[in-house]
Amino acid sequence: MGRDADTGGQTKYVIELARALSEHPEVSRVDLLTRQIHDPKVALDYAKPMEQIAPKAYIVRLPFGPRRYLRKEVLWPYLDSMADQALQFIRTIGRIPDIIHSHYADAGYVGAHLASLLGVPLIHTGHSLGREKRRRLLDQGIPSHTIEVQYNITRRIEAEESAMDVASLVIASTRQEVDTQYSQYSNYQPRNMHVIPPGTDLSRFHPPKGVIHGDTPIQHELHRFLREPRKPMLLAISRADGRKNIPTLIRAYGENTELQQRANLVVVAGNRDDISTMDKGTRSVLSDILLLVDKYDLYGRIAYPKMHHPNDIPELYRLATRSRGIFVNPALTEPFGLTLIEAAASALPIVATEDGGPQDIVRHCKNGLLIDPLDADAMGEALLDALCDNKRWRSWSANGVKGSHRYYSWGAHVGSYMKAIQRLLDKPGKARMIAQTKSRLPTIERLLVCDIDNTLLGDSDALTELVQHISQHSALGFGVATGRHLSSALKVLNENSVPIPDILITSVGTEIHYGRKLQQDSDWQRHIDYRWERPRLQQAMEGIPGLRLQPKENQRHHKLSYYINPDKAPPIKELTRYLRNQNLSANLIYSHQAYLDLLPIRASKGQAVRYLGAKWGIAPQHMLVAGDSGNDTEMLRGDTLGVVVGNYSPELRHLRGEPKIYFANGYYARGVLEGLEHYAFLSPHAQPNTGENT
Repeated sequence: MGRDADTGGQTKYVIELARALSEHPEVSRVDLLTRQIHDPKVALDYAKPMEQIAPKAYIVRLPFGPRRYLRKEVLWPYLDSMADQALQFIRTIGRIPDIIHSHYADAGYVGAHLASLLGVPLIHTGHSLGREKRRRLLDQGIPSHTIEVQYNITRRIEAEESAMDVASLVIASTRQEVDTQYSQYSNYQPRNMHVIPPGTDLSRFHPPKGVIHGDTPIQHELHRFLREPRKPMLLAISRADGRKNIPTLIRAYGENTELQQRANLVVVAGNRDDISTMDKGTRSVLSDILLLVDKYDLYGRIAYPKMHHPNDIPELYRLATRSRGIFVNPALTEPFGLTLIEAAASALPIVATEDGGPQDIVRHCKNGLLIDPLDADAMGEALLDALCDNKRWRSWSANGVKGSHRYYSWGAHVGSYMKAIQRLLDKPGKARMIAQTKSRLPTIERLLVCDIDNTLLGDSDALTELVQHISQHSALGFGVATGRHLSSALKVLNENSVPIPDILITSVGTEIHYGRKLQQDSDWQRHIDYRWERPRLQQAMEGIPGLRLQPKENQRHHKLSYYINPDKAPPIKELTRYLRNQNLSANLIYSHQAYLDLLPIRASKGQAVRYLGAKWGIAPQHMLVAGDSGNDTEMLRGDTLGVVVGNYSPELRHLRGEPKIYFANGYYARGVLEGLEHYAFLSPHAQPNTGENT
């Protein structure tokens, strides 16, 4: 906590939310997913795969991306890996979550992906939004290209749009956040927005009690800086982050002589050993603070301790309250303001930015003033005004204690949260983007994948029997792998009374969709796009004898399809060599002695099956694949259990004798049933027979 700009109030909030939710009687488990880090620059805790933080709550650290610590703006290339790791983790739990709640933009990207794959509702909380951040930074005069380079802001905004598009519920902390920030987004849906004031652990924050005998450690530290330590304290607590706007607060104090005479300024901006070794952003803010202290000659009137312990924070609030001081939050943007609520619970009045959460806090608690964070002169005057009216100060102090407990306790937050969740789970028909059934994939133990034409279809009685077998085994997943495009595959399956499979690999392995929602696997699309130049390939194939381009409905973005006359066309190896000489890469799939498909070099039915096994944690020996033609070759080879049905096409003849490939006598679905029996694939406890001697 507090290591840098990425481990502040929002991180603390999510940890406390996980703990608070886990205490609710209707919640059986809360898993907080983050990144596992092995780096001597951070605590050893960052490397623990799992850490229990409450009886039913865990931090789960997933290994994705580099081992070292990374700031959040450079995590984007590794987030798809996080989604895959999360699927593996869910599989080890053996239970699909009822709710996925993503916090912040990068988690929104992962959460939207997982929720779509698993068929469960997504709840999203943005905390701070990219569009608003970009607006604020532009207002400060920072060039657009600098914002893009430093904050990856376009990617962040796209992720927020994606999360809002998928989310069944977006939880905001304030109405102002909904009306002025979320409303800027294309996927803003007012009916999906729900305002729940943020929760805070108030057990550590309370008004001062009794008389202090002797200086506490933090009090002693402050006295090292201050000539008149008993004057009212203007207290600011935040990370050393440019967004927290601490230099403007120091200017407001430094340019107001009367304010300096009346009060001390205490700035607690994280912990530091050597500023020169800190990250660039933190180093810049701390350097600005020291330069401004020197510029206004504030020595003896301002304290900026190097180190503090988390237990010192509640004491700092109480010290400021005893001094009849004020808590100041001058942040450029403040989504909700945990420190403001902590100050309120400690009976310390507040002066805070007019942006975001402070608006609601002051409205609920009636315990202070709002300011323009960019106007240093007005900030100084507001602080002086807040200190000068003793009667109003006492009213603000008492109001803050009452209001913080009434509106901002974790009990109040979780109560509202659980009501909102229950509405989603009880009324799925009224909730946007909620799947009718969850995905079965994280809980299946084995997977059967069949080609459609001439493998699954061809014998209606055998097909009916096979479908019954599949439906009777809850731990068995079912997939199809076909050359057909998605709509054609769905049409023919429906005509033959085959239920929608858990997985559909279509267009010769170039597209993967999941379950009833037909959610497309976008990771697979990105993966196979490598070195794919479809227009150049089509141009290179023009005029080759024996080839005729198939109709438009058979073409796909990652599939170029031809009819082939094997008597007139060059051999497949010769075509492959020809394309390589043109510096073109493609996987040529020849099937039924009549069709030729050009695919990306990473794409095929076999590659798709292996990708699915890795993604969903299904071992190859727990996957049985069945086919009848040349485009099934890669799928049948390897460590999967292969079945070639009796009516197979001649181009599969060369596979006879290869390990783990069984040539059935039965035709069509009857051959698939024979293969299931041969491998003892449906035996509930036995390991499948690998058929090494087949």
